[in-house]
Amino acid sequence: MEETEIVKKNLDLHAEWMRYVFEQPDALDQIPEGAQLVFLPDNDPELSKENQKTADKLKSKGAPVMIIHLDLPKPPEPRIELISA
Repeated sequence: MEETEIVKKNLDLHAEWMRYVFEQPDALDQIPEGAQLVFLPDNDPELSKENQKTADKLKSKGAPVMIIHLDLPKPPEPRIELISA
């Protein structure tokens, strides 16, 4: 997958995440201060694999990482998972 396609798809997922948190602002309470968000779309295994590499790199550097399981089109509710703090 080319980098431009990865960026575009992640921007789409970010936009969907922003729509969700505007509707459900309490979701932000689950995210530690300074955490890096990484989207793992269950319905796009190739993008999920690329984003998991990013999460692994961030985690290895000691950064707090939050995995957001979010699919396009809009799911009823994303799953949020803390993998490091």
